[in-house]
Amino acid sequence: MQLNLHQTHHEIGDFEALFKYLTTTFSSGNQKGLHVFPELFLTGYPLQDLVLQKTFIDDYQAFLADLSLWASSQFKSAEKTALLMGGLAYQFDNYGLPTIIENVMYLVEPGKKIKPIYAKQLLPNYDLYEEKKYFTAGTNTGIFQFENHIIGLLICEDMWFSHLHELDPVEQLKDHLEKENLHCDLVVNISASPYHLGKFDQRVNRALEISRYLEAPFLYVNRVAAEDEILFDGKSFVVDGKNVVVQAKSFQADFLSLALPKFIGPKTGSLNSSANSWGNLFSTRLSSDTRVLLPLKDAECAEIIDALLMGISDYSLKNKITKYTIALSGGMDSSLVLALLKILKDRKVTPMEIEAVFMPGFFSSSLSYDLSYDFCRNIGVKLTSMPIKFIHSAIRTGYRDCFHTEMKGLADENIQSRLRGALIYARSNEANSMVLNTSNKSEIAVGYSTIYGDSVGALSVLGDLYKSEVFELAQYINRNYNEMIPPEIISRPPSAELRENQEDAQSLPAYDLLDPILEAMLSMRFSPQDLIKKGHNKDQVLKVFQLLVRSEYKRRQFCPIIKIKAKSFGFGYRVPISKKLL
Repeated sequence: MQLNLHQTHHEIGDFEALFKYLTTTFSSGNQKGLHVFPELFLTGYPLQDLVLQKTFIDDYQAFLADLSLWASSQFKSAEKTALLMGGLAYQFDNYGLPTIIENVMYLVEPGKKIKPIYAKQLLPNYDLYEEKKYFTAGTNTGIFQFENHIIGLLICEDMWFSHLHELDPVEQLKDHLEKENLHCDLVVNISASPYHLGKFDQRVNRALEISRYLEAPFLYVNRVAAEDEILFDGKSFVVDGKNVVVQAKSFQADFLSLALPKFIGPKTGSLNSSANSWGNLFSTRLSSDTRVLLPLKDAECAEIIDALLMGISDYSLKNKITKYTIALSGGMDSSLVLALLKILKDRKVTPMEIEAVFMPGFFSSSLSYDLSYDFCRNIGVKLTSMPIKFIHSAIRTGYRDCFHTEMKGLADENIQSRLRGALIYARSNEANSMVLNTSNKSEIAVGYSTIYGDSVGALSVLGDLYKSEVFELAQYINRNYNEMIPPEIISRPPSAELRENQEDAQSLPAYDLLDPILEAMLSMRFSPQDLIKKGHNKDQVLKVFQLLVRSEYKRRQFCPIIKIKAKSFGFGYRVPISKKLL
């Protein structure tokens, strides 16, 4: 039996492109074997309230009708062929409103109408998932017979063990096979599995575990795309119980074809679910004593760059953006964002224009301009200097005249940031360009990102990287991209340059102390008391916790953050703004 994995890259709701892909791919009649497509291939994912909107439903139903007509009358094949693809199955009431929506696997065969043959049983309802809000869970075991082979069917979450779910579809599949005296020849899992760093190894380990338990090869097809902040990395694969037989590319569409491999074991009589459970998907890079955030390896840095570039590229393509405007300060964060844009441009993924704007104030150092100038000259990006000091002075005067008091302290610092935000968006409007946000996860966590100032931008590139990781990624880029970023940008002490001789360390703990505290609170859900018992400084822990809790109102208004970690701000992190500070 020939296996064909379609790791596709399509925009949500682009039914025309999907229909063209299918009719073009299968126009020759020589595409034999089993063809497998990702979860919700026919719609895209995540859909959220789009699944309830009548325009989407009507268009999707028309697409299914066209697809069914094509399959039954135009889809020809000289060889035995079957297509397994993810989609939605609706049931409607007398008023045409959906009463049941299932996340299903459709079967498409030449000369036959398409039909759903399996509905996803485990509906994730944690972190960024909320499938129970929209979908009805399936109840039947997935078994499909093709070319005298018995194929077990799973959809994404169905492969993961979790105490959150009352059943285990893998155990259910095993029981059904034994009851019917059948042997499974292949397990197929179609997925739309969001990316985070390290997740691929977890998928493979779980697939190997299931493969050995069911004594059958395991085929995994994953979606690839960036949908606002959520990334799907692809990396589809097949395992034979012992090895990864084939693996698709990461962060790009791919197609794999191979003969059904033999299961080579080893066989196991039990499913060690606790070792590869849902809970372990939220692993962290903290040391065991939570005191140190473990350094990024070179392979992880390369993966992060690929992930962030796909996030920027897809967002731009889907929103028809070709120009970027970066507020360059001479500091680490904005320099890293500009470096990533330069790498993206050099890869020639999409035509693009980049410009940088330096906006000095009263407290901006000449070194900041010199470093920004050298950086832009080295990478061939136009730099424009647009001072804010004169506007700042006028605002100070106007404020004093109106309120009969001087603008000073935090108010004076924040107005500088907000002036820069207003001016960079004035340029964005005039140039029809997109502003990328340059705040990092450490700053966003503790509110060190001025609302309507540093927080401006259509998309946050670094919002899931702690400040210490920003430095690591910059150092990796310089080692591998001809020292693109001026080394002094990396080595100089971080500063917002909003007051005389300001440094971040005056307001926050050093980042090598701050970042482990934040990661423990966010990913491991540790309380301040837990961290104090672990040996962290009590005053620092309590200060960080208060800043984290009190900054929620800023994060609520923040732009989408490209998600590269298991636990990230944004869609998967929702807490009330108004609450008692514990």
